[in-house]
Amino acid sequence: MTNGLQVAVLTVSDTRTLENDTSGQFLCDALTADGHSVAARHIEIDDMYKLRAIVSSWIADEAIEVILTTGGTGFTTRDSTPEALSVLFDVDITGFGELFRQLSFEDIGTSTVQSRAFAGIANNTVIFCMPGSTGACRTAWEGILKTQLDIEHRPCNFAELIRKGSH
Repeated sequence: MTNGLQVAVLTVSDTRTLENDTSGQFLCDALTADGHSVAARHIEIDDMYKLRAIVSSWIADEAIEVILTTGGTGFTTRDSTPEALSVLFDVDITGFGELFRQLSFEDIGTSTVQSRAFAGIANNTVIFCMPGSTGACRTAWEGILKTQLDIEHRPCNFAELIRKGSH
């Protein structure tokens, strides 16, 4: 894979640390194995305003091209990632959540309806938000992100879209 992207990884959790953040670590390992770079990594509690602040700063950073988040996409009272971040989007990528749930159905059946995986673009930064389990991150990476962040993938990919929109 050529032309790797600069990717920021955010884990949304009240309990994870760098030592036990298997989902965030999986994403970092997978993206670097495919030739991308980890531009930033952060773990933050599920607080709507803290999440917005972090992601807003990454959206404003011209060096960050992609943001991957894991966690906070369920239906508990502590899950606020969709409410926190979707308001920052210039455009929604509705197909990401739809395809994620289709792929996830193969693994977890109807429980996938409780996933609010979603994605969007803000300031030429592509943002993909996944559930907090390592399995969900693996499903998203292997089934969608690996190819969509590869500039060589045809007929289209987000890497090419980002690079065309850059200054």
